[in-house]
Amino acid sequence: MENNVLINNGEKYGGQYVAMKTFLDREVVCFGAEPFEVSEEAKKKGVSDPVIFYVPVKGTVHIY
Repeated sequence: MENNVLINNGEKYGGQYVAMKTFLDREVVCFGAEPFEVSEEAKKKGVSDPVIFYVPVKGTVHIY
């Protein structure tokens, strides 16, 4: 069965936004509480178009 994990070690990023180079790259470039700040930090680290998304806290229910 294929591994459907978006990021490695996701449990340590619960409740925060993370930045990655691409959806295929599972390594987090940077993370934080504010998506704009995470995006800017990723760009400073050389990622021109970072993928930013929120990682929910494990065990919480999110309704969209």
